[in-house]
Amino acid sequence: MQILFDFFPVIAFFVAYKLADIYVATGVIIAAVVIQVGIQWFRHRKVSPMTLISGALVLVFGTITLLVHDKTFIQWKPTVLNWLFGAGFLVSQFFGEQPVIQRLMGANLALERPVWIKLNLMWVAFFFAMGALNLYVAFSFDESTWVNFKLFGMLGLTMVFALLQGVWLSSKLPADETQK
Repeated sequence: MQILFDFFPVIAFFVAYKLADIYVATGVIIAAVVIQVGIQWFRHRKVSPMTLISGALVLVFGTITLLVHDKTFIQWKPTVLNWLFGAGFLVSQFFGEQPVIQRLMGANLALERPVWIKLNLMWVAFFFAMGALNLYVAFSFDESTWVNFKLFGMLGLTMVFALLQGVWLSSKLPADETQK
């Protein structure tokens, strides 16, 4: 159920696009992000940093898209988001005691620091590649293809990456961790 909540704005954007156009879909994703943040705040009295960053980018890029009536801005949003996450993961290796991925997953996995660093770098590469791929699809294909890629392509590639990462991680777990 949480995954549906996390992807609610993107799904709403996709449905609105299929029923209307990119500008209606942009208005819908702005409203969906505001609703998502409100629900998260109401339920937990806090909003996750990822939701806040993504929401802020939707508000900025979506508003510009609607004001100047140019879809380019909303098409750049996934790239900027992915590149910000990639930069954040990269910088986290040099500041603080743990890279971001270890902060996110460390309670569930016991790994050596070099493994955490490699895992974090894999996410850095993934985020930068996804940002570049978004630009390629947005500006090499028609608008409908980009909208389909935004939901199905990005989600699918993220799931495949996470599964491959799980396989890689299973080979890095200490022997007592794999016996559980």
